[in-house]
Amino acid sequence: MAALLSILSAIIGNKLVMTAFAAVAGGIGLYVAGGINRARKEAVKQTEAKVAAAEDRLEMRREAAAEERKAAGMADAAARAEAAKWARR
Repeated sequence: MAALLSILSAIIGNKLVMTAFAAVAGGIGLYVAGGINRARKEAVKQTEAKVAAAEDRLEMRREAAAEERKAAGMADAAARAEAAKWARR
């Protein structure tokens, strides 16, 4: 046990070894921080895409509602012809 403590104290007392250890620990810290930052940026990008898709759906619904209101005043044949343009295929 005494030998292990003497080796450990020699390593801790060596400034070169401690400097290298600090550099490795700092590098690992920067790597982890960068990973968190990348994950946060990816989450923001996905959220922006979801918001854009929701806005597109809302605009499509508004256009469809406007066409439905316009078709309400048409005769049946004209309304069917107009609805055929908007139908999904």
